[in-house]
Amino acid sequence: MADCPALVQVFDDNVELSKRLCSFVKDRYDEAVEARGKFHIAVSGGSLPKFLKGLSKRQDIDWTKWWVYFCDERHVSEADPDSNYGALKQVLLADISIPESQILKINSSVSVEEAAKQYENELKERLPSMELDLALCGMGPDGHTCSLFPGHPLLSEDSVNIAPISDSPKPPPKRITMTYRLLRKCLQVVFVVTGESKVPMVVSSLHDNIESTTPAGRVRPDSGKLFWFLDSKAAAGLPDRGATPS
Repeated sequence: MADCPALVQVFDDNVELSKRLCSFVKDRYDEAVEARGKFHIAVSGGSLPKFLKGLSKRQDIDWTKWWVYFCDERHVSEADPDSNYGALKQVLLADISIPESQILKINSSVSVEEAAKQYENELKERLPSMELDLALCGMGPDGHTCSLFPGHPLLSEDSVNIAPISDSPKPPPKRITMTYRLLRKCLQVVFVVTGESKVPMVVSSLHDNIESTTPAGRVRPDSGKLFWFLDSKAAAGLPDRGATPS
């Protein structure tokens, strides 16, 4: 496991956090397009998509250069309320012009095991290096990220980049998720965590050693950068406000 210290930024409220996150994503987009001509980004579900809504108002983004993936996805149809794709579409995708073919969605018409295989194969076709420019992750009150839950066997999965899960402790039970194998390859990872219910897990994720930390805390890019964007409530247990990411 790579030793990748996190750069932490604490914001007074969610409005400030959202503005900074959107600016951060835009900067990473600029860097990726200048270097490789494309921007490959993965997004988690939960409350995270709402922080990206401000991107839809920007006039300085060529959306045709975006390639979008999901850090995890529920094994449900696109119209299902539990769909992470549906959540991102509602707050962002419906208002911008990313080609539909450049948004990699789950095939919920096959088994969850086959869906995971298909997702990994299609990801490899689109991005042979498997090095995402940016992964935006959240963290639950139990410390889980993506669909990597405390004590679950998937925490030790290292043979695939996308894994199926049929017994998620959080409904719905069937999902696919990026594994640590893929997350370690990311060029940049940002955790977006808010709310006082996350305080214990934030402290553990940022200060415990790798053997005892949370699933979120185990995300350490091999050669990339790791950031945590926190609101003041989630950061209440930290000794200082951290460093400002650039």
